[in-house]
Amino acid sequence: MHAAIDGFLRYLRIERNASPLTLKSYTEDMEGLLIYFEEQVGHIPNPDQVTVAMLRGYVAYLNACEYARTTIARRLASLRSLFRYCCRENLAASNPAQALRTPRIGRKLPHFLTEKQVGKLLLAPPANKTEGLRDRAILETIYSAGLRVGELVSLDTTDWDRDADIIRVRGKGRKERIAPIGSFASKALSRWFEVRKPDPKGSMDQTAAIFLNRFGRRLTTRSVGRMLEKYILQCGLDSLTSPHTLRHSFATHLLDGGADLRSVQEMLGHKSLTTTQIYTHVSTKRLRETYEKAHPHASR
Repeated sequence: MHAAIDGFLRYLRIERNASPLTLKSYTEDMEGLLIYFEEQVGHIPNPDQVTVAMLRGYVAYLNACEYARTTIARRLASLRSLFRYCCRENLAASNPAQALRTPRIGRKLPHFLTEKQVGKLLLAPPANKTEGLRDRAILETIYSAGLRVGELVSLDTTDWDRDADIIRVRGKGRKERIAPIGSFASKALSRWFEVRKPDPKGSMDQTAAIFLNRFGRRLTTRSVGRMLEKYILQCGLDSLTSPHTLRHSFATHLLDGGADLRSVQEMLGHKSLTTTQIYTHVSTKRLRETYEKAHPHASR
């Protein structure tokens, strides 16, 4: 089993070109399975010895440990992928994980900010300090292009086309997309570039980044999170607000403004339209609230 898992992770890294974050998640899922076999079953079986009953026991164990449904669903998806690999490599005759039912997951409406709240947040960084110019450019870019924070910190200077006001984004699965940015983000980036100073001794990968830390090297996702926490507190916004909230706000405001769902899907880099459709529920909810407040015959 150890050899099969090592081969599977190598396959994900080399052939599927999986991102470091994806590999980390799969590795953790595989480690969890091995721990279960060792502690609960008493031994680690070979891939062709794993049965549906064993895996059902594993799911029951996860439920007993009160793992979230989303975590259980992810681990089941990992198991299916593992045993598909084992079948292809003739390490197992069938996929025992295929018969397992994925738990139903209730989708939560994403937390987002109103346009007024976003405006207040974007103006929070001081415009007379280098750090403030960088932070304002970060917030404007995330909101203007609907970026994930990981996509933001991976941006290089060559990814921004100033003339066309577009940026090249490397999303999940290292898939690239082109994202337009608005005039506010473009101006904020231009002002940041005037004071941006990369570390002359840093590596090319570190200094090529658009957004740099105070040492002149690539900013991390955690640093962006800490930066946002400071301005959230300063603006008195909900503690649920995160860098991803600006992405949610981007999508919600586009749909509220009349953008079609397919275009929003493209801009967000979603693989499936189903993922994007959750934002229509947000907009529909807001439509209902507006109707209840404004229509004379709305109240029952």
